[in-house]
Amino acid sequence: MPKAKFHQANTLIIYNMIPFVFFKNLQQLLLKKMNLKVLLVIPTIILSETVSAQKINWISSTVDKHWVENKKLSFNNNDTAQADIVINPDQKKQQMEGFGACFNEKGWEVLQGLPSNKKDEILRNLFLKEGANFTLCRIPVASNDYSFSYYSFDDVPGDFKMRNFNIDRDRYILIPYIKAALALQPELKIWASPWSPPAWMKVNNHYSMNAGGPEQYASDMAPERHIGNNATAFKMEDQYLNAYSLYLSKFIQAYKNEGIKIGRLCVQNEIVYTPQWPSCTWRPEDLAYFIGKFIGPQFKSEQIATEIWLGTVNTSDANYTRTVLNDKNAASFIRGIGFQWDAKHQIKTIHHEFPDMPIMQTESECGNGENNWGSLEYTWSLIHHYISNGASSYMYWNMVLDETGRSSWGWVQNALISVNKRSGEIKYNPEFYLMKHLSHYVLPGSYLLKSSAQKDHLAFLDPNGNKVLMIMNAEEKNKNVKIISNGKSVVISLLPKSMNTLVW
Repeated sequence: MPKAKFHQANTLIIYNMIPFVFFKNLQQLLLKKMNLKVLLVIPTIILSETVSAQKINWISSTVDKHWVENKKLSFNNNDTAQADIVINPDQKKQQMEGFGACFNEKGWEVLQGLPSNKKDEILRNLFLKEGANFTLCRIPVASNDYSFSYYSFDDVPGDFKMRNFNIDRDRYILIPYIKAALALQPELKIWASPWSPPAWMKVNNHYSMNAGGPEQYASDMAPERHIGNNATAFKMEDQYLNAYSLYLSKFIQAYKNEGIKIGRLCVQNEIVYTPQWPSCTWRPEDLAYFIGKFIGPQFKSEQIATEIWLGTVNTSDANYTRTVLNDKNAASFIRGIGFQWDAKHQIKTIHHEFPDMPIMQTESECGNGENNWGSLEYTWSLIHHYISNGASSYMYWNMVLDETGRSSWGWVQNALISVNKRSGEIKYNPEFYLMKHLSHYVLPGSYLLKSSAQKDHLAFLDPNGNKVLMIMNAEEKNKNVKIISNGKSVVISLLPKSMNTLVW
């Protein structure tokens, strides 16, 4: 309630009059009835008769200092000319699903080697709302390049009825990793993709596509069993196609029995790639045939709610994606497309041609172990490209690796967090903070907003009505940026080489 106190003759001091309009009406009444002089004491939070200044939270990361909470900013109600960034909160684009990375065996090995308090600290920083707040993550269907070795859930040749199917290895390694994350982030959504079917289902009877070379940590496959990019490596016979459909459905059900719901399945990781680790190429016609005639009907007959997605597509050739989506049988089961790596060159085209087809980015390009600010800047360019062209998510690759970053087949790659296995030192790499700048604030259900066409920012509207603006300054000097939103403006001075998130 407003308070009033008389001082001296004919003088009334009125304070804490909120709102100001209430005070004006009272002032007029008092002057008319009492013929008094009025002295006004206004609290500092009352900035004008119309609208209080809106505060902007500002978090920045630079090469030397990460996740710095800066002094709050305020919008100016007057100057709205010649802006660098204009945000249109009423012009929504795609809805965002979430952000995250992939659960891999070698990551869990590193975490298990730490004291429990250090392991828990890393998991909290990845999955709690106060941390990176990962809400959408990927798992492999059996082995991938960051598994310890080749394996599948049924390595018995000719077991078409899947009598020997089991996920025992995952119960020991991957499932505890996933459950540790779910304990911190119960709303975490999981999707999956196989790198390879069981070796006996492939024409070369091997998990790999390529023998590799000594410098690449060669696989044990004989060179004559190499399969090229333009061929289908799967045995395209009904008994194998039926068996693989059963294999994938049993995987979904087995994980469900462990309390882990697989929301979607991308049918094949990197469909046109022939490395020396687990992999399997598919011609688009053959993949469409498998989806439309086998895995789709299998899921339907078993009432499996897991969505089937085309992907993960890794080719720049949009004709590959068109061929599958234009197959009526396959298209009737496909609920979205997953793009990664070279497919970044076709996402804009496919999004334009199939505007109602959801798109997700499925794997960030993984670097070569640099884990530096240059890695952050490149990954930011990918995030901006995919989301600007219709993707509703962004997936990093490895969350945690040891200090070498080396896969079981020799490729040294980046990770969000590096752990020195000898000293126990934990290093949060620049890309961890980049992902946190995004996932901590851009909640599932947020919308990408239309904004001025520059490549240095992304703007979102979160489910609580907050605006979130990510801005990169890649220059070696300070950069002043003028922002307009809802007819109000603010000028911010971005530090050199900085990633910034503004929230208001």
